[in-house]
Amino acid sequence: MAVTVDAERFEELVDAALGAIPEELLAQVENLAVLIAEEPEAELGEVLGYYSGIPLSQRTSQYSGALPDRILIFRGPLCRWVNTEQELAEQVRITVWHELAHYFGIDDVDLDDWGYA
Repeated sequence: MAVTVDAERFEELVDAALGAIPEELLAQVENLAVLIAEEPEAELGEVLGYYSGIPLSQRTSQYSGALPDRILIFRGPLCRWVNTEQELAEQVRITVWHELAHYFGIDDVDLDDWGYA
């Protein structure tokens, strides 16, 4: 149960997932970097993606000059999670949207209810 894609193809899949996000939602995104990594750090465990930062819903007027929030998308775990490139594309989309939801302050309970956990 795994699929192999090179780094360039994986980046295309992440770009496609980002490109499918509605423009009115993307217009609200500020100070966020989306990065691709091969594997998560050991303390994260076998996760598909990870958001770190201050969610938009928790930012106050004191939020200024901060380093960008980060969304990390992990190629290794995602490729091991699926059987086909089509499944990989769908799981990348779900993972990108899941982590972006965390940026907006949406928690895992709501994401689970919506099918994005």
